[in-house]
Amino acid sequence: MNNSDFKKQLINRSFVFARSIIRLTDIFPSKRSSWVITDQLIRAATSIGANIIEAQAASSKRDFTNFLNHALKSGNETKFWLALARDLDHRLEENINTSLREVDELTKILGSSIVKLKGKDKL
Repeated sequence: MNNSDFKKQLINRSFVFARSIIRLTDIFPSKRSSWVITDQLIRAATSIGANIIEAQAASSKRDFTNFLNHALKSGNETKFWLALARDLDHRLEENINTSLREVDELTKILGSSIVKLKGKDKL
């Protein structure tokens, strides 16, 4: 897979993920704790793709890397909110675990990309 195909796939994957989170939050129970978690979860999950898109318009390698770092941070924040959301209703657990696996893969891709961009192939 070439670099252009990789970028398109990552953008598409983050978009599909954001959409799945929006659908997931639509089935959360209607209670105060859900509202707070839903708001934060949607913000964090949609920010992953938004920052990947912003990276495509970066004016420098440093700027590009910075946007990917923001996407990675949003991914990590998304993991937190999803883990917390599992406590809302046990019936959501399977859907949330699926989302956790996907965001974990996205953050691994982003982390690996950032390491390569910074030239730190060996940790």
